[in-house]
Amino acid sequence: MPRRLMHPSRAVAEPPPRVPDRSLTPVEPLPAVAIRASGSHAFVYRKMVEGPVGAAAPNPGDLVRVLDRDGRHLGFALWNGRSQISLRFLSRQEIPPGPDFWSRRIAEAVGLRRDVLRLDQQTDAYRIVHAEGDGLSGLVVDRFADVLSVEVFSLGMYQRIGPILSLLAGQLETAHFRVGVDERVARQEDFTGRPLASPQLPPRVTIVEHGIRYRIHFEQAHKTGFFCDQRDNRRDLAQFCADRTVLDLCCYTGGFGLNALIRGRAREVTGVDLDEKAVALARENAHANQVRLDLVHADAFGYLRQMGLNGRCYGVIVLDPPKLIADRDEIAAGKRKYFDLNVLAMKRVEPGGLLVTCSCSGLLSAPDFLGLLRAAARTAERPAQLLWLAGAAADHPVALEAPEGAYLKVAWLRLGDPGGSATQEQVR
Repeated sequence: MPRRLMHPSRAVAEPPPRVPDRSLTPVEPLPAVAIRASGSHAFVYRKMVEGPVGAAAPNPGDLVRVLDRDGRHLGFALWNGRSQISLRFLSRQEIPPGPDFWSRRIAEAVGLRRDVLRLDQQTDAYRIVHAEGDGLSGLVVDRFADVLSVEVFSLGMYQRIGPILSLLAGQLETAHFRVGVDERVARQEDFTGRPLASPQLPPRVTIVEHGIRYRIHFEQAHKTGFFCDQRDNRRDLAQFCADRTVLDLCCYTGGFGLNALIRGRAREVTGVDLDEKAVALARENAHANQVRLDLVHADAFGYLRQMGLNGRCYGVIVLDPPKLIADRDEIAAGKRKYFDLNVLAMKRVEPGGLLVTCSCSGLLSAPDFLGLLRAAARTAERPAQLLWLAGAAADHPVALEAPEGAYLKVAWLRLGDPGGSATQEQVR
């Protein structure tokens, strides 16, 4: 019997996925999990887990009581035995974290941004929750105007995202949300994290940072949609750009280039990115600010080599590549890419010019990054003075117990004459 075809106009649209709404109220008695050794980090890896204790075995995503091997209470964590990070601590207290705990943690995070940092006076785009830095491991939330843009890194957080979003929206008075789970994270956590969005989520929003307008298109955005972590570095770049030529490599949405042009009064700004959609968005951002950026769709390696053949140099170069080291298997190859890129960039900086070079790879430590830059400067035969080493803006706090949260390294280097010697402290 032939299969009947449904007319396109009668096709039933797939309903949007339901927002997970697991209760924030703990269900007693809680399952217990014993670990081999206690530390202060939020993570407990699978190899450190002894196993469930008692008859009630926890399910993935459960809130569990954590014990040491002698049965002493250590705190409460979200459990996922299918993940390499099997436990993510929420609290070290004696009382299980309930609705009051979640409300208090979120209020503290919001208070840091609004009352202490006073970010509402600078921008309507900033990070509200920064995972371990705010005591909510596995959760990252950025605010873009009236939209909450969320990245989830753990099953337990994904299961509770509905109530968490309600708490955030209640404190921030936002109207919309979107939730994403990176494919790599979904594999590591072994769950299907379907993207979520509020019913009336706009396809784009316009935000303002230091007086510059940016458009965020959620459908084609990277991560949460906009890199708030570079806010202070974008601002600080402007003071070095007056009447200079500026090259913004891996420019993404054009943030550094627009600051150089609008606030820094650069003579000429060129932005380069391999992502064609990013180049289009950078152009749209330039139009939104009624300025003109020279934008090139090209690979940064190839572009720098071509500029070398052309003999072209710049007064300021910003090098902000995507994460080149995603896991430990990529460390050696990633370091080589960082080294090669920086050698090429250093050769294209005018004598006395500035190179702002970045790494967002958490697996590359700050000392290793500086050592890599030192080697690159030797290879490029350029004396390099480290003016300062910066990181992410303060709305990306780092827990002292989880120093890898300081993932962003931004080295501000002044390059001397080729073959010459620096007169101040060199990169070391």
